[in-house]
Amino acid sequence: MSQPFSADNCHFDVLSHKGSIQRKDDQNYYVSIIAQSACSSCHSKGVCNSSEMKEKVIEVPRLPGDNFQEGDSVEVLMKKSLGTKAVIIGYVLPFALLLGSLIGFFNILQSEGMAGIISISVVTIYYGFLYLFRNRLKRTFTFSIRS
Repeated sequence: MSQPFSADNCHFDVLSHKGSIQRKDDQNYYVSIIAQSACSSCHSKGVCNSSEMKEKVIEVPRLPGDNFQEGDSVEVLMKKSLGTKAVIIGYVLPFALLLGSLIGFFNILQSEGMAGIISISVVTIYYGFLYLFRNRLKRTFTFSIRS
C-alpha cells in the first residue's frame, strides 16, 4: 500500500494545484479546486468559446498533525509519476485494448461490425474491472495538502 506523502518530503517531481477545503471528516479532507484547460488562460478565450473550467472536489487523506479547517486555502500535491500512471491506466491501456482487439477480431471474424462491437465490449469490461478495483486504486493514487 502506498503511503501519502507529506509536504516535508516533496521535491520537484510533484504536481500541485491551489484549492480550498470544502469540508472534512475523520479520515479525509475534501478540497475544491478549479480544473481548467490550457485554453482557459488564453487571451482569446472570450472569442473562441472552447475554454473549459470545472470545479472538482479532491479527496485527501488526513495525516497525523494536520489541522486544516473548512475554508482554508491549501495546495493539493500529487507525485508526477502517479499522474503518468493514471494516464496510462485511464487512456493508453484502453486505447491499446480497443485497437488490438479490433484488429484481432476483424482478422478472425472478417466482420467489421462484430469486431467493433466485441472491441467496445472488451473496453467496457476493462473499465468495469477498474470500477471493481477502485478502492485499491484510491490507495495508490493519493494526494497530500500543504498551506
